[in-house]
Amino acid sequence: MANNDPQPSKKPSSPGNFFQGWWWVYLLIAILLISQWWMWGTPAAKETTWLDFQNNMLVQNDVSSIVVLNQERAEIYIKPERLGSGAYQEIPKENEGPHFFMNIGSVEQFETKLEEVTLAQELDPIPVKYQKRTNLLAEILAWTLPFLIIIAVWVFILRRVGRGGGGAGGFNPFDFGKSGAQVFDDTNTSKVTFQDVAGLDEAKVEVMEIVDFLKNPETYTRLGAKIPKGVILVGPPGAGKTLMAKAVAGEAKVPFFSISGSEFVEMFVGVGASRVRDLFRKAKEKAPSIIFIDEIDAIGRSRSKTFSMQSNDERESTLNQLLTEMDGFGTNVGVIVMAATNRADMLDKALLRPGRFDRHIYLELPNVDERKAIFLVHMRPLKLHSATDAQTLAAQTPGFSGADIANICNEAALIAARRKKDLIEMEDFTEAIDRIIAGLEKKTKIISGEEKNIVAYHEAGHATVSWFLKHTDSLMKVSIVPRGKSLGAAWYLPEEHHIFTRQQFLDRICAALGGRAAEDVVFNEVSSGALDDLEKVTKQAFTMVAFYGLDPEMGNISYYDSNGEYEQSLQKPYSEATAQLIDRVVRELVASSYARTKQILIEHRKELEELARLLLQKEVVVREELEQIFGPRPQKTVS
Repeated sequence: MANNDPQPSKKPSSPGNFFQGWWWVYLLIAILLISQWWMWGTPAAKETTWLDFQNNMLVQNDVSSIVVLNQERAEIYIKPERLGSGAYQEIPKENEGPHFFMNIGSVEQFETKLEEVTLAQELDPIPVKYQKRTNLLAEILAWTLPFLIIIAVWVFILRRVGRGGGGAGGFNPFDFGKSGAQVFDDTNTSKVTFQDVAGLDEAKVEVMEIVDFLKNPETYTRLGAKIPKGVILVGPPGAGKTLMAKAVAGEAKVPFFSISGSEFVEMFVGVGASRVRDLFRKAKEKAPSIIFIDEIDAIGRSRSKTFSMQSNDERESTLNQLLTEMDGFGTNVGVIVMAATNRADMLDKALLRPGRFDRHIYLELPNVDERKAIFLVHMRPLKLHSATDAQTLAAQTPGFSGADIANICNEAALIAARRKKDLIEMEDFTEAIDRIIAGLEKKTKIISGEEKNIVAYHEAGHATVSWFLKHTDSLMKVSIVPRGKSLGAAWYLPEEHHIFTRQQFLDRICAALGGRAAEDVVFNEVSSGALDDLEKVTKQAFTMVAFYGLDPEMGNISYYDSNGEYEQSLQKPYSEATAQLIDRVVRELVASSYARTKQILIEHRKELEELARLLLQKEVVVREELEQIFGPRPQKTVS
């Protein structure tokens, strides 16, 4: 819809504006020039040398008088009757002088030379006067001009910084300690509402209650309840924390102050604390209101000894001021602080305590139903084919955040537009998912026939092992088309689990080892292509042993670091003997899983080779073709 509101036109810069903005610079230059003229005489005086003065003026008896100025400059006056003729024809008679000047190195030497010439030429004595002129304005400028230049340079730099940051009227040095929070109110409103937030139903209920606190506070305060002072949103990147805050700004109908945590921290000491005070002052003036601090971990990191190596005095002073402001609220003043972070373990405990942040809302990655709702939200503006199924897309994207799903929808639209389609089809979404997970297809990437053969058996090994194990994800397709950094991939339709058993872990480890084991079985040697698989296997085995207590020899012990203390420490939470035990148990677990994987491949060698040959022929094998090779997927684990 067209916007008919008149927009203020930005006037182009002109030379006139430039001179108006820098008038004080030109004024200083003019003052300097005037002061120099006043001190050293009129510009009509011409500079001369001693030799010229001696031969052409002094010897000719043309000099009327001499004035020595400040013991460094001699001003020469010519007799009035000699002006306007001869050598002084260019000097008018009405010019009272000085007519010439010259710099003298020493007054004594000047007097001696003058006396010698006068006596030698038998000239009349020439009167010499000595004057000392003081230009008070010039002396003041000599002291203050360097400081004025430094200030001018700083103002110029700070103006450029202010304009680069989006300041409409340039930079005001007196506003440096003021908050730059974006304000959403009646004139500037957020267009995002709760209808645009999908897949966060429980969190949305809690946040909507916060909005209701501000709209109808008497409903709660009449029973003696206190309105929460702070709400912190915690969740992984892309889970919808900032989107939720934008929806609150659009729904609350109260002033909403939005600012990033990094905007409080500057290289100047005390600026962060000043901005915190200014932000809360503005919010109290417009109460009821909401303050939203995005990425609060930028200023709210723990002040404990664990993080002493990362100490920052400016950050700590800003955090202390924030703690004071939040704890200094009067009861029911109508200002609520919202904050968002994906690193809650890094935050200071004093910041998270009740009385500051009373509500902790945890946003998790969406499940299949929530992903479907998110797909439907992002599909609204798209032109879709009737066969597009959001449920199928949600099932194919486990572990994806809302930001990932938005990226998939946009990528699918780009792919369809690149192919000159009128509608976005299901295959466009599938390709978008593949591209985001594994990267762009590189069909032009040249690999040798031997390497392609190894890749085919490697991916066939993953597929074969995962097909005949009960607790592995459902296999969708296998490809040996290079994508991103990988030369091939097996695509699965993961099931969503909140807990995993020991057998599930072991089956997943075996499936990850299928590629390396297939190379060993078929070629009697292994390649470097299993790097990513071995990394996953090692991490899963270590997690089983050291974190989840799923190994009988280690017992029910966990060394998981939930608050991140050991990450900043050079000391491990267990002894050297325990570390050696963990290493041995992990190695034995991986070795036994590898032996089990090889046994599965040996038993199904025929299917393995058939799938590898089909991959070399078609490069991509889908589930229907996999069922023709392997048959129906077994329901029991192969021992």
